[in-house]
Amino acid sequence: MAKGSRGPSMHDVAARAGVSHQTVSRVLNDFPGIRPETREKVLEAIRELGYRRNMAARALATGRSEVIGVIMPEVPHFGPTSTLYAIEHAAKRAGFKPLVTTASWDAESMGQALDFLLARSVDALVVMAQHPAMLDAVDETTDVPVLFALTGNSHGERSVAVDQVAGTRLALDHLYELGHRRFQHITGITGLTEAQLRRDTFTAFLDEHGLEHLPILEGDWSADAGYRAGLAVEEGVTALFCANDPMAVGAIHALEERGLEVPRDISVVGFDDVPEAAYSHPGLTTVHQDFTEVGLRAVALLIGAMNGEPPSAPAPVEPWLVVRASTGPAPA
Repeated sequence: MAKGSRGPSMHDVAARAGVSHQTVSRVLNDFPGIRPETREKVLEAIRELGYRRNMAARALATGRSEVIGVIMPEVPHFGPTSTLYAIEHAAKRAGFKPLVTTASWDAESMGQALDFLLARSVDALVVMAQHPAMLDAVDETTDVPVLFALTGNSHGERSVAVDQVAGTRLALDHLYELGHRRFQHITGITGLTEAQLRRDTFTAFLDEHGLEHLPILEGDWSADAGYRAGLAVEEGVTALFCANDPMAVGAIHALEERGLEVPRDISVVGFDDVPEAAYSHPGLTTVHQDFTEVGLRAVALLIGAMNGEPPSAPAPVEPWLVVRASTGPAPA
């Protein structure tokens, strides 16, 4: 193609495929009801001509960029990453593309992430951040629809989260029903909303059952932190509740180094149900969080907000307990 000449247009694609330009538009926007052979003719014409959509012109015409901005933590933990995959899938089905950036655990980093996305005229935002200062920074700087995910329902009708209280109670009730009465907890990063909810629920559970409060063991979501905490588990503890699965796996390794057998001497429960949990030794009892459902609901709510639907507080996503070999009856 000569320098300065225009690229192929939608009308060029339509002429090559022998269809109307409206049909080309429907194929590009993944509309249902198009015959497979027609769709394939259009896609073949697009490939042959090297057609690329002019997204800037489309945004000017429609008033939308058809882009959803996503802010997620810098550290690629299982939950946010799994949620991102679901967001991407749901956004594409709705005709949007996700634009992803990361932020660390401070308001300045969140501000930079917001500036990056808003400068690109995103239509809406999904924020997967768990520090209150970061959430406040979002509220102060944006006027596009915002949906908070994995924040423990801290923003009501704008938040999609797994029920952290219910998940924690599933784990603790399971251990209590097995006869355990001496509990200890390895927590997640201090100040993050979901870690705090699990910690607060653990403390409330001990109070409700008149159980002794042993020191909370600080963690940072990593297996290494779980290992260090496992070395500090107090003598006589028979039930260890870990705020995520990697810390549980690390703790089990430390406990076994100390000569304790799981679950004969001490039962261990994790949180998340990462794929590796089923193949750890022993298989890890854990709370399953449906991160796919979180992502799908987040996009559905954002699309509704962009279409002017009134906000309503979504029900939390329900977790469930997966019982494996790391829990058993309390030792006599």
